[in-house]
Amino acid sequence: MSEQTHNQPTDSLPEDDHPSLEPGRGIELIPVPPGGSLLVLGIVLAVLAPLGGFLAGSMVDLGDTTQRVSPMFLYLFGGFVLGGLGLVMAGLGGLRLYRSVRAGHA
Repeated sequence: MSEQTHNQPTDSLPEDDHPSLEPGRGIELIPVPPGGSLLVLGIVLAVLAPLGGFLAGSMVDLGDTTQRVSPMFLYLFGGFVLGGLGLVMAGLGGLRLYRSVRAGHA
């Protein structure tokens, strides 16, 4: 494109440079139902927390071998506790989602 054409306003360009736009489908944005986000976050936490605990436990230095409890056990246990909290969150989110869907059909 030459400098003259580039600096011209777009309304002065020939008509064939502007393709006609046909109206398409309208997009309707629907909000997430109540409890949907809590359900998804709870499931993700329940799945990833034990894996993260195992990963963190495997990366921790054992240090002194006279320890009574292995760091792997501690981190994995912490991951299971967080995973359990994720299951509780998913259960509460699922219950809230079920109640909102049920109220919508009544």
